Formats: sequence, C-alpha cells, structure tokens
Amino acid sequence: MHDAPVSIFATAEFWVAVSFFCFIALIVYYKAPAMITDALDKRAGDIAKELDEARRLREEAEALLASYKKRQAEAMQEADAIIAQAQVEAERLAEETRAAMEAQVVRRQQLAEDKIRQAESQAVAEVRAAAADIAINAARSVIADKVDVAKDSTIVEKAISELATKLH
Repeated sequence: MHDAPVSIFATAEFWVAVSFFCFIALIVYYKAPAMITDALDKRAGDIAKELDEARRLREEAEALLASYKKRQAEAMQEADAIIAQAQVEAERLAEETRAAMEAQVVRRQQLAEDKIRQAESQAVAEVRAAAADIAINAARSVIADKVDVAKDSTIVEKAISELATKLH
C-alpha cells in the first residue's frame, strides 16, 4: 500500500500555521501591540511616579531628620546653657548664703559680747552696791558703837546753830 499523495490542506501543521497567522492578524487588526505597549508605558509611568513620590518622601524625611537633628542640637545647647546658668546661680547663692551666715555669726558674737559686757557691768554695779551697803552698815555699827545719844544731840544742835550763821 502505497500512500497516496496527501494535499497540503489536509495536514494539521497547515491548519495550525493558518490559525497562527489568523491569530496574529486579529491581534494586529485590534491594535493589541499598541494596547500592550500603552499598558506597559502606563505601568512604566506609574512606576516612575511611584519612584518620584518615594524620592520626594525620602527628601522630606531627610529634611525632617535634619530639622530634628538641628532642634536636638539647639536643645542640647540650651540645656548646657541652662546648666551653666544654674551652676553660676548656685555658686552665687552659696556665696550669698555663706556671707549671710558669716554676718549672722558676727552679729550673734557681737550680741553675745554686748550681753557679757552688760552682765559684767551689772555684776560690778551689784558688787559695788553690796559693798556700799556693807560699808554703810559697818559705818553705822562703828558710829553706833563710838557715839552715844547725848553726844549726837549736841553735835546736831551745834550743826543747826552753825547752819543759821552760815546761811546769812
């Protein structure tokens, strides 16, 4: 059996090729490559926009970070200045307190010395008063022992009579 010549139209390969070319023709007819290109271009544009947005956001983040770093540096400088001012103020207050305490000690010492002098003066006055009282009492005793009443009245009368002559 000899194979009869087969027509090209009867082969499967032919019909696959025809179908393939028809499919390509339909794709070209409906401008599928342009649509695919447009879709890819649109996708590339969207990606470019997203990259631009990401770049813009990154720049904003970097600017914000720089701003925060600057604020932090300023805050640190301000904190250092406040600490330095507080140290100066504390030293000044300590010096004022020290001077006030020294002045208070001097005032209290002076007050104590004044009280001591006053107590000494009072003690001397009391001793003198006591000595005077003792001397007066001793003098009375001695006079009372040595002078009698008759002599006293004559002495008093004599003094009264002399007083009258001395006044004129």
